[in-house]
Amino acid sequence: MTPGWQHGGVTTGIGLARAYYDDVVRPLLEAWRPGLPHAAARLGSGSDVLGLDDETSRDHDWGLRLTLLVDEPDVATVDAQLEATLPAEHRGLPTRFATTWEPVVRHRVEVATPRGFARSRLGLDPVTDLDAAGWLSLTGQSVLEVTAGAVFHDGPGELTAIRETLRWYPHDLWLHVLAAEWARVGQELPFVGRTGVRGDDAGSRVLTARLAGSLLRLGLLLERRWPPYPKWLGTAFAGTPSAAAAGPHLDRALAAGTWQERDAALGDACDALHERQRDVGLPALDGPATEPFFGRPSRGLRGLPEVLRDAAGDAVRGLPAAVEQWVDAVDVLMDGRRRVALTRAAVGEAPSVEPVETPEVVSTGSTDEAPGQASARACSSSKLPVTRKVMRRATETPWSPNRS
Repeated sequence: MTPGWQHGGVTTGIGLARAYYDDVVRPLLEAWRPGLPHAAARLGSGSDVLGLDDETSRDHDWGLRLTLLVDEPDVATVDAQLEATLPAEHRGLPTRFATTWEPVVRHRVEVATPRGFARSRLGLDPVTDLDAAGWLSLTGQSVLEVTAGAVFHDGPGELTAIRETLRWYPHDLWLHVLAAEWARVGQELPFVGRTGVRGDDAGSRVLTARLAGSLLRLGLLLERRWPPYPKWLGTAFAGTPSAAAAGPHLDRALAAGTWQERDAALGDACDALHERQRDVGLPALDGPATEPFFGRPSRGLRGLPEVLRDAAGDAVRGLPAAVEQWVDAVDVLMDGRRRVALTRAAVGEAPSVEPVETPEVVSTGSTDEAPGQASARACSSSKLPVTRKVMRRATETPWSPNRS
């Protein structure tokens, strides 16, 4: 019996997948094709891939799920062999069940090639397509669906190499994305006080929550950790050095009853993350991150984006931000092909939509659920009436707080 598949009385998806591979799938493969080159893992969608599943996660799309990666000529035959030989159940759970994205009862061993699986999540081939635009088309969640889960076996080593490639941005792009996130903060930070002065308490609270989300992402970026989609953003942030530094200030901002308290707490969070940026050896300003905004009784951001952009250099100057920093439509963020097309349009390239293997769902924004395939197809086939000029306006500086 494979150990480690129980946690607090609840079966964990990663432990269950490991037991399923060790006890069932691997013996079947060895009996059928001894020495078959393959990788086995629990990747893709599902809170268990992030190690965050609990009893609530078990109400849908949870169970005996496994990712099996083989050479292209073997994909169809391996899938058919598993369908023919897998037992009806293992450890009291069915091996065949329907999911929200495919309401058909069948086994849930996802069989693909390593690069094909990665394309289905990322929208591009990580071996050939990771130029600057390719990196900026990725969401943190799409990368985590390739890199965050457990690998039980990787004989050929191709999956391991892909995961290593996706470990983190190249340094100049890291600085560029950090600059873009600070710019997002700077664009709205003064509005917390401005709305408060006008008596718009609801508006001030909404802005505070938006800024807190940006600062959570910023903290994860400083720690070189891919931000997951919003449901798990705070969980991923917790426990990091950035959370230790800025977390209490963000808690204070979100609980504050007045705009003055929100403004002060957000400014303190910015200052704390700026210090963390200095601590990790990245370019920083002399002094704090914030200052009074044009003499008003509220805070504005100092020139942090510019410092980072200057350090990043000319190779990335003028590029758009990472796609999830300027697109918040879930159906777009979940569709790798649309993300790639939008990003390449933003840098002035002609958008092209390449065929992407979709064994489960086009790249994700959700870990507990995946949309129906028809919905994903509809999203991915939508035409993109976007010009370079419009895209640049949408991604560089939508507005300036100086205009308020």
